[in-house]
Amino acid sequence: MPGKLINNVLTYEGCNYFRYRLLLATLSGKPVRITGIRINDDNPGLREYEINFVRLMDKITNGTRIELNETGTIISYIPGLLVGGDLEHECSLERGISYYLEAVMMLAPFCKKMIRLKIKGITNNTLDPSIDRLKASGIPVIKQFIVGDDDVELNISKRGVAPLGGGEVWFKCPVNRHLKSIQCQNCGMVKRVRGVACSIRVSPAIANRMVESAKGCLLKFLPDIYIHTDQSRGSSSGKSPGFGITLVAETTTGVSLSGEAFSSLTETGSLPCVPEDLGKKAALYLLDEIYRSGCVDSAFQSMATLFMALGKKDISKMTVGPLTQAAIQFLRDLRDFFGVVFKIDMLSSDETIVEERSLVLLTCVGIGYSNINRRVM
Repeated sequence: MPGKLINNVLTYEGCNYFRYRLLLATLSGKPVRITGIRINDDNPGLREYEINFVRLMDKITNGTRIELNETGTIISYIPGLLVGGDLEHECSLERGISYYLEAVMMLAPFCKKMIRLKIKGITNNTLDPSIDRLKASGIPVIKQFIVGDDDVELNISKRGVAPLGGGEVWFKCPVNRHLKSIQCQNCGMVKRVRGVACSIRVSPAIANRMVESAKGCLLKFLPDIYIHTDQSRGSSSGKSPGFGITLVAETTTGVSLSGEAFSSLTETGSLPCVPEDLGKKAALYLLDEIYRSGCVDSAFQSMATLFMALGKKDISKMTVGPLTQAAIQFLRDLRDFFGVVFKIDMLSSDETIVEERSLVLLTCVGIGYSNINRRVM
């Protein structure tokens, strides 16, 4: 549902894109009200992981006011100032750490203090991008726009999978007064593939089997492939068993595109799929991402468009693959909160445009967003 301005409060209906709307409200300083959250569901209202996300937003900010009705179907969010600093957060086990950390990455450059976050929960699952994908393809996005990109760090201390979690990640990002504008229209050619195959509380041979299967697919296309194995045991392995693989294609223009697959053990302890199938699945996902030919991984299109919109008052251009549904709605919400409208041009060299292949050129003029929270030295 599109947002409506009622008594100077942006009002939305439904639970979709809940996280992004709170994030945009925090950056714009505009209060937001979300109604009708799962009103027809057997269990109406906000889920535990969404409430956990609200708590994280409250930790990062100062002076935020949050009102939730008894059934949890209506939330009013009046944002405070972004503070940042040294934080620690325990995520809900219903979602992965990247569900929370992606939002923190989008807010971090605009905090008052450099953010140093210790965040715990599930590092790898089937719902959200893994921490490996966030590190390989998400961190390069933020580095394109900020000054002092060498200070951006994302480190995995422990891996944790569903249902018990136990993972631990450290994230650090400097504050910035202004973001840079960018011109990124050429994805380039893939020059090499790197990756990590992780096995958590299972036999180390499983990681090797995934590696061989993935390489068997990718070596048909290029020779420079190296996949690292990460076998977690004991105190560094979280509390549940599982295994997965993340592959990253690096192009000649510095673009990183990812594909991944993950599986956890069922309650009975049997393997839901064989490692060879998982390795092949990740390789096919990577090839699909390469085929899209965008200058940003499809999982992080929203992050890129946000930084383009908040950049300095200059033209920013970026070529992306077919827009995801989340990115399409995010562009609409950007218009509601910041009044930024993107020009969208379809690019295709084919006579007939194929939806999975057609490129999209996103163009906008940044609003020159200034970090008013940043401490003046």
